[in-house]
Amino acid sequence: MAVALVCGFLVPAQACRSHHTAAGTTSSHEASAASAPSYPDSFDDGTPDFLRLASPADASAFRLWFGFLAESQYFATARPDAGPGDCAALVRFAAREALRHHDGLWAEALALPRLPAIPSVRQYEYPRTPLGAALFRTRDGAFSAGNLHDGTFAEFADADSLRRFNMYLVSRDVRDARMGDVLFFRQDSQASPFHAMIFLAYSQLDNLREPLVVYHTGPIGKGPGEIRRHTLHEMLEYPDPRWRPLPRNRAFLGVYRWNLLRGTD
Repeated sequence: MAVALVCGFLVPAQACRSHHTAAGTTSSHEASAASAPSYPDSFDDGTPDFLRLASPADASAFRLWFGFLAESQYFATARPDAGPGDCAALVRFAAREALRHHDGLWAEALALPRLPAIPSVRQYEYPRTPLGAALFRTRDGAFSAGNLHDGTFAEFADADSLRRFNMYLVSRDVRDARMGDVLFFRQDSQASPFHAMIFLAYSQLDNLREPLVVYHTGPIGKGPGEIRRHTLHEMLEYPDPRWRPLPRNRAFLGVYRWNLLRGTD
């Protein structure tokens, strides 16, 4: 199998075949097309297969770290200026840090309450991923080689871009959610209509063993907002019905799962 070097990683490339003219020679255009590497995107969702976590162990590790890191920010909000500034920032933070190498120095730098006994993802390590630090897709379309350098992937993505280009819809029934999935809402009456809540099958930081969600409110009035945690039961009976994760609530877009987990778990 042919391979190509992407950001220091060897990734599969489709074997090239020469196409000959009637005279038995290869035109420069054909030679260029034949030699251009191809990067499979098995689900046509814009995420290259070389970014997807190939082993169930890595997929499980990512889910657990993603959930733990999001929840850890809820407990770190004693300082008003601490932590991500809106729901998308919390999702991006937890995803990036879930892919890092996790040791005592890393935990100390993040002021984490403890270092859980979760293995790190082994396939690659942020920011030395196959796409570098630009981990989040920001445009529609299947993956192509040009996406490696045309700005399609970035370090920043808003909530709608995370949902549309980096995740896929699992269900509009929250009972189908798993640790580390994301619940999305669209509130058209708000200036920033798309909102994300991270689903936790259980707490990894206290004794709550029932399903939870953790999210950042975004700015509230002139304040920075805050990170909140609710049980799923509380959300299903939330005073404002627009925030209830129920199929009959048209503002609830559904349960979404990371593309990088697609095909593994």
